Amino acid sequence: MRQVHHRITRIAGNVITVEAENVGYNDLAEVTSSRGVSLAQVIRLQDNVVSLQVFAGSRGICTGDEVRFLGRPMRVSTSENLLGRVFTGSGKPRDGRPPMDENLVDIAGPSVNPAKRIIPKNMIRTGIPMIDVFNSLVESQKLPIFSVAGEPYNELLARIAMQAEVDVIILGGMGLKHDDYLFFKNTLDERGALSRSVMFIHTAADPVVECLLVPDMALAVAEAYALENKRVLVLLTDMSNFADAMKEIAITMEQIPSNRGYPGDLYSKLAARYEKAVDFDDAGSITILAVTTMPGDDVTHPIPDNTGYITEGQFYLRNGRIEPFGSLSRLKQQVNDKTRDDHRAIMDTMIRLYADFRETQEKQSMGFQMSPWDEKLLKYGEAFEKQMMDLSVNIPLEDALDLGWRILADCFDKTETGIKTDLLETHWPK
Repeated sequence: MRQVHHRITRIAGNVITVEAENVGYNDLAEVTSSRGVSLAQVIRLQDNVVSLQVFAGSRGICTGDEVRFLGRPMRVSTSENLLGRVFTGSGKPRDGRPPMDENLVDIAGPSVNPAKRIIPKNMIRTGIPMIDVFNSLVESQKLPIFSVAGEPYNELLARIAMQAEVDVIILGGMGLKHDDYLFFKNTLDERGALSRSVMFIHTAADPVVECLLVPDMALAVAEAYALENKRVLVLLTDMSNFADAMKEIAITMEQIPSNRGYPGDLYSKLAARYEKAVDFDDAGSITILAVTTMPGDDVTHPIPDNTGYITEGQFYLRNGRIEPFGSLSRLKQQVNDKTRDDHRAIMDTMIRLYADFRETQEKQSMGFQMSPWDEKLLKYGEAFEKQMMDLSVNIPLEDALDLGWRILADCFDKTETGIKTDLLETHWPK
């Protein structure tokens, strides 16, 4: 039987407090006030004192209003009809179509039992050379995209959503501007990718608590599809907004702040979401790519710093490009030997020569005389940045490897690359 309480003991911001027993963390409640019925979620339990975050805000709520506990956490539909749909952070339709109430499952469940996991071994092709060639994305991997405000990280996610060789795309937007939401929706619709996508969008104008629900909504749906033997890619943007929402609620709750005002459980909250990435031994997989904007481009900021301990590498997006230095996919060695025999050689050689190019650029800027080798490196670096690093480049992995060979052949002699003779004889352009 649902618990009903008729006395709210405290109202602070959008958080209300009641005294109740047998209530679970994250349970939902309905708050009936003069403005109607509002949904709220339990965010703190201390003895019999229960704090709830009201989704629509506490304006219009008074201490004598009724609070009815539902005895369950937030749920989301896992119906087959989800594909092509757009929802709010609380699971309500944002696309003007009917709500979904079939096959409901609780969100924010535990991570998958390690006994059900297998070692990642399959590559997810994206058509982006800086990912496919140099830092391959692997099924069940969890990778952040470190960037700063103003970089085209949402455009990059949209590209990946359109081109990634997976069965289902789950997009979770947190604190998005309305223009960004429309960009995702229109881009995926125009390119035919919306039909295999589900979107959970929280905009900056929506209640802050819904921002915290977006990753859990997206990952609960992703798990349901993965159990149906689907390869699922979850794209999240922006996890910094997720952490800031945690911080805002923690301040309202008067919790003792940790590093830079963020709550002390920031690491565990982030890990609980990222650890949902999995490759099932007898079903599909969940892969997570999540944008993390770094305030002040500071990688030691608590959000990227904690993220780096959880994830399996990172992509650095700077100046509109995925930087080859700093970007890392720790699982790429699981798949590089299964693509083409020259994959590792091209990857290692081109990055080594690009590092030499960067050093030559510094010498040039300081007025040093350029040697013939330096001139070759300058030509190579310009070609590499234009033909490989530019995010507008969209080619399959095999074509990208062939392009790498052509760039090397245009700039260097065979003997100058340091590549094994047998690979040179097979792949060097005639």
